[in-house]
Amino acid sequence: MDFTHSPRCQETLDRLNAFMDEHVYPAEQAILQDLAQRNPSGDWHNWTVSPAIEALKQKARDAGLWNLFLPDAELGQGLSVVDYAPLAEQTGRVIFAPEIFNCNAPDTGNMEVLYHFGNEAQKRTWLTPLLAGEIRSVFCMTEPQVASSDATNMEATITEDGDELVLNGRKWWTTGLGHPNAKVAIFMGLSNPEAPKHQQHSMVLVPLDSEGVTIERMLTASGEYDAPYGHGEVTFDQVRVPRQNLLWDLGKGFAIAQGRLGPGRIHHCMRAIGMAERALELAVERGLSRVAFGKPLLKLGGNGERIAQARLMIDQARLLTLNAAWKIDTLGVKQAMTEISAIKVVVPNMLQQVADMAIQIHGGAGVCHDFPLATFAAAARMLRLADGPDEVHLAMVARLEIAKHSQGGAR
Repeated sequence: MDFTHSPRCQETLDRLNAFMDEHVYPAEQAILQDLAQRNPSGDWHNWTVSPAIEALKQKARDAGLWNLFLPDAELGQGLSVVDYAPLAEQTGRVIFAPEIFNCNAPDTGNMEVLYHFGNEAQKRTWLTPLLAGEIRSVFCMTEPQVASSDATNMEATITEDGDELVLNGRKWWTTGLGHPNAKVAIFMGLSNPEAPKHQQHSMVLVPLDSEGVTIERMLTASGEYDAPYGHGEVTFDQVRVPRQNLLWDLGKGFAIAQGRLGPGRIHHCMRAIGMAERALELAVERGLSRVAFGKPLLKLGGNGERIAQARLMIDQARLLTLNAAWKIDTLGVKQAMTEISAIKVVVPNMLQQVADMAIQIHGGAGVCHDFPLATFAAAARMLRLADGPDEVHLAMVARLEIAKHSQGGAR
């Protein structure tokens, strides 16, 4: 396999980096301060978006740096997963940058679901404005009453009533729920309880202004509300939607989720690698510029070795992620399950270690918002849970590895 950037990837990457240098990095601190001032509390009713981000979104769209993730040359840029990976890495370096290019989670995954599994009416109603960046969406899967590390525990229900579907349940850690432009949810629930366990669940499109949908609260993550995005808790009480809001068919929820989470995990991991690269750069700059006990910090206490270890971990994580992306492109998601599970363990753990090292070198400055390091560390800790805890992914890798030997396939 060859991970050399294709001409299309390299050309887009060059334009993306130039855009980041000219427009994003210079505005980073001002935008973060503006968001904090606009949204100082957990009261999401009054959260507002940053006009500066909206202006940058328009600039990015005008520059043709829009919907980079979608492998469709008409609706996106027509890039493969391998081609998109280095672009995702660069956007990960600034926490709000993915939104500028309409490549932010969970919208990318939801757009992929609609693109692959939505009917024409669903695409017109929801995919078109999502691709235009006019609205945002959320994904309602995790539940507070059960161990959601096992998604088959899901208790929220979807029942048929004539031409309608009736939804009931409580979801939390619904990312993006506090955003003023969040208009639609993909709700996953139990619809076919008598079927085999991975054919019991379905996904349904639910406008967030539907009767019976109640946002209960925003949740803090590592002490931050992440306004105006936020992770929320939401209840569905006898929510009725037309049956045509069903994605694909009843019982297809896990099949859809498997397709959704494959490329999406590449996106998450490459953004995390971008965070780690920036954390390492900041650590080197700080360590060379600050002197203690008569020496630069990087000459003290094994800090040079820590820099070297960070370089090794980042490069290993990137190669593992690119390998997973290559397998998705060439063999499909089902043939890349070991690699997908592996990167969800390796990359967030790597970022957590690199961010912590960079924070230590920065001292007190590392844990305040003068630098993005505390945000990167919080993101790393969240990512070790967000797409399933480490233990679930390790169990998957172990199961697949043992199966190879059981079937006589290993040599």
